[in-house]
Amino acid sequence: MAYQQPQSPKYDCLLFDLDDCLYPFSSGMNDLITKNVADYMHEKLGIEESKIPELGNYLYKTYGTSMAGIRAIGYEFDYDEYHRFVHGKLPYENLKPDPVLRSLLLSLPYRKVIFTNADKIHAAKALSRLGLEDCFGQIICFETLNPPIQKTTNSESFGECNGKPTKIFDIAAHFSQVDNGESELPKSAILCKPAEAAFEQALKIADINPKTTIFFDDSTRNIASGKRAGLTTVLVGKSQRCQGADYALESIHNIREVLPELWGDVGEKKSEKVVGNEITIETSVIA
Repeated sequence: MAYQQPQSPKYDCLLFDLDDCLYPFSSGMNDLITKNVADYMHEKLGIEESKIPELGNYLYKTYGTSMAGIRAIGYEFDYDEYHRFVHGKLPYENLKPDPVLRSLLLSLPYRKVIFTNADKIHAAKALSRLGLEDCFGQIICFETLNPPIQKTTNSESFGECNGKPTKIFDIAAHFSQVDNGESELPKSAILCKPAEAAFEQALKIADINPKTTIFFDDSTRNIASGKRAGLTTVLVGKSQRCQGADYALESIHNIREVLPELWGDVGEKKSEKVVGNEITIETSVIA
């Protein structure tokens, strides 16, 4: 009988989003973050309250996060101050220890990495409250993809303009075609999901092979970008798959139910309830 070498594992890394992925949307954290972002736009950047809902929607849909969007249209502000304002007032006590998820994660014999648009302080606090701080070997966060910029004494330098831009790009006019499509959307200086460049950079920094990695996220746009990056994708928090999703989990706790092969349970059948063929459409938030 010819000798056959054992097959290499199909996967060697699990890449997880954090907010509304490792804890449920019902925690209320998303709504609070959205409110804090709106308050920052009004109090720190001087944007009229009545314009914030529409503006935030355009920014989120175009740039992935409101933060990346307000930077793109011309506002200069200190990134650390923004994160302190938006995340610093959050009631982290709303997040409860999750021993079930902890047990699942620790039982998975793979490298596990966090990939979040949030800052490192928020990520550390959230993981600590969930009791998951030692379940991940690496965290790819805002600072990972957006290293600090050295400030200068120039009055026009980053972070010293008190949020007042020299010129604001009118993104509402652009999408309402008031400018007849003559303007081009400005690029953001902030790198974040769902930009494909963010995925490329994250995978490079973490030395992750997308072909042997499973990516978990609650955002349909992030899932689509992850799929284009070559990742196996899992949409979390939905009962049906979206475009680009290989699997869907109603809850992150359903990992073993849907992906039993990660534990070697190849004989188990995946739940048809959480792995559907219908397409899910993402709703908009401004956070």
